[in-house]
Amino acid sequence: MTEILFYHLTESTLEDALPPLLERSLARGWKVVVEAGNEERIASLNAHLWTYKEDGFLPHGTATDAYPEEQPVYLSTDAANPNGGNVRFHIDGSLPFAVEGYTRVVMMFDGHNNAQTADARTAWKRLKAEGHDLTYWQQNQDRRWEKKA
Repeated sequence: MTEILFYHLTESTLEDALPPLLERSLARGWKVVVEAGNEERIASLNAHLWTYKEDGFLPHGTATDAYPEEQPVYLSTDAANPNGGNVRFHIDGSLPFAVEGYTRVVMMFDGHNNAQTADARTAWKRLKAEGHDLTYWQQNQDRRWEKKA
């Protein structure tokens, strides 16, 4: 069964919180799909993941790149899984509708954005009603993740 995690951002931005989670997924040997709500966010993340730290980058691609099936991290605005990702991250209003076929599905939402928080609550209720096991993680003041449910 797919593991479903909700990550509630309260202390950092998505740009700060997402790369370490992607790195951990890749370290486990997983391929990742990141689904965003719009093309502007994909373009922003595409640039950010190449430069977010001085001594490295996260290898990734988008629909504009060749060989999507070979991308360790694939950034998208649709439900496709062209790289055969084991993990799917939903960000910026992208909602987890189909979770089957993934080892893990992660919904990250900004706690300062009322629409994202409401969408996360709705998704939680729906997925729980469908019988999925869910975990909820929230950032503490040190920007560390604490399991809350």
